[in-house]
Amino acid sequence: MDERHDLVVIGTGPGGEGAAMQAAKQDKSIAVIERQTRIGGSCTHWGTIPSKSLRQVIFQLTEARNNPLLRGSGAQAQIEFPDLRRAARSVIDRQVEMRLGFYERNRVPIVEGAARFIDPHTVEVTEGDGGQRRIQADGFVIAVGCRPYRPADVDFNHPRIFDSDTILNLNFTPQSVTIYGAGVVGCEYTSMFRNLECKVNLVNTRGKLLEFLDDEIIDALSYHMRERGVILRHSESCSRVVGTDDGVILYLESGKQIKTDLLLWANGRTGNTDNLGLESIGIEPNQRGQLDVNADFQTRHPHIYAVGDVIGFPALASAAYVQGRYAASHFLHGSAERSLVKDIPAGIYTSPEISSLGKTERELTTDKIPYEIGHAHFKSLARAQITSQTVGMLKLLFHRESLEILGVHCFGATAAEIIHIGQAIMNQPPPNNSLRYFVNTTFNYPTMAEAYRVAALNGLNRLF
Repeated sequence: MDERHDLVVIGTGPGGEGAAMQAAKQDKSIAVIERQTRIGGSCTHWGTIPSKSLRQVIFQLTEARNNPLLRGSGAQAQIEFPDLRRAARSVIDRQVEMRLGFYERNRVPIVEGAARFIDPHTVEVTEGDGGQRRIQADGFVIAVGCRPYRPADVDFNHPRIFDSDTILNLNFTPQSVTIYGAGVVGCEYTSMFRNLECKVNLVNTRGKLLEFLDDEIIDALSYHMRERGVILRHSESCSRVVGTDDGVILYLESGKQIKTDLLLWANGRTGNTDNLGLESIGIEPNQRGQLDVNADFQTRHPHIYAVGDVIGFPALASAAYVQGRYAASHFLHGSAERSLVKDIPAGIYTSPEISSLGKTERELTTDKIPYEIGHAHFKSLARAQITSQTVGMLKLLFHRESLEILGVHCFGATAAEIIHIGQAIMNQPPPNNSLRYFVNTTFNYPTMAEAYRVAALNGLNRLF
């Protein structure tokens, strides 16, 4: 007799975890299927956690090297890339242990194996030892994530050609790097390698960096990358990649040739939907392996949901988690709280980091919404002066008449942290969502959060 549950979740990344924990609190019968030997998905093992841990170690090293008080103390010693990676690896182990505890405390069984749909209500799981078991369920949440896109004509077996998964196993520190693809991953690794004092070429297939951001933030990031010595090459496309004994040559359609110690291919992602048996239930992924869903994250079968990176934009761990929670709630109750998946902030861990929420100037202008701008430049904040992290700004976009906050955009140290103050006010119903909140609220001094008061006063001054 087939095993049966109320809900089966495929994948244990943030999306799968969010769905499983939400359903577990409703005392439903749940099973979670994971094809890897350790839970957590690519977020924990190849994406967010390892890359951000690596970034933090590099940031600490850079701070030590730039601190005049530490000169001659050993902080200037050469540290190789593998040393930095080992220093960050312990975070992964702690994350896996913690998340495993979530499943155990909520009595959610984890089935180790690869799932494949047999029919709309049944999956067959091939376990590590080759054994198979069938699991039936009233509903499913597909949260299988994605992996780096690998074009067939690029030899990723070459020892100097990497993607964002394999770069974490780099066994030497390069002197020069070419990064092909200037999305979030490409920009983040550009900052990391430049902070290691590598020469970096960032090849962008588009006309601007990170075009979904506010234009002023895009310009600031481009300026600071160039100021740090990064070579930005916009509107370029790859012709071919040739690996050599001592490096990689990237040939561009424009006729340019770039030779560096290694190439990091960071141009796109592919959903992990192959071998899921989706063809047997009439679900067809797009050319990048991603699944189409409606506003409630349902596929063409209303009881089969898909969340996280496998559905594409915004491809954020934070978004995946709340999408999983939303999908589980919608399946169990027929509806879910829309605020769960509304106004999700973007956090981009470049140097300096970026965070963004709500509308951009470009969008507000197109929509003909009368808005005004409030700026706070970090160089004017006492806290930034104390920490010597004076690069950056906080930018508030607000309605000229109602003073409603329409967008919050931040570039600089702790941007991904202080964005949440603006988020909290934006989520309030009118008239509580107002620029005046920041004017009439006392902030600790000196703090980076004080930027909200400075930006609000700057904005009000533009009205009178």
